[in-house]
Amino acid sequence: MNKTNKKELKKQAGFTLIEILVVIGMIAILATIVIIAINPARQFAQGRNTQRTSNVNAILNAIGQRMADNKGLFIDPSDTTSVCYTAGEDLPVSAGVENLSLAGKNIRACLVPTYITELPVDPTDGINKCTNDACSGSGDTYDTKYTVERDANGRVKVCAPNGVEGALPGSAAICVTR
Repeated sequence: MNKTNKKELKKQAGFTLIEILVVIGMIAILATIVIIAINPARQFAQGRNTQRTSNVNAILNAIGQRMADNKGLFIDPSDTTSVCYTAGEDLPVSAGVENLSLAGKNIRACLVPTYITELPVDPTDGINKCTNDACSGSGDTYDTKYTVERDANGRVKVCAPNGVEGALPGSAAICVTR
């Protein structure tokens, strides 16, 4: 072999198999670290809880506006034909109520569309199939998965019990009281 051939061989040398495997291994380790740091399940759980917080505040604002219009009561005491309550009734005291439907009385009819365009539902499994304000059509049902109650001091509390997310250690039901 002459000197020219030796120089050509050195120029053609590339990466060894070991070098390529080391680089692939390093990329795999970095990808694993990034996926663990991002944690998609945790990100989605945080997003759902952010939506729940917004929904709870919207419902509480609608209830507060209705109460402001009716001198601190949820219903107008002079309205004997109320679709959500009969005269003299109000939000129950210390009674956690599912579906925002109180003892067969439709709280949705008191709020939609005057105080809120539509009742929001839990992002995980809430449903709202209502097609009119009274939610009285065929197949019209709603189950927001939120609760509403009133304490002995007259303060209203709206909660999202599904705020307890497995992907978020230490998470709890989301409740707002006013």
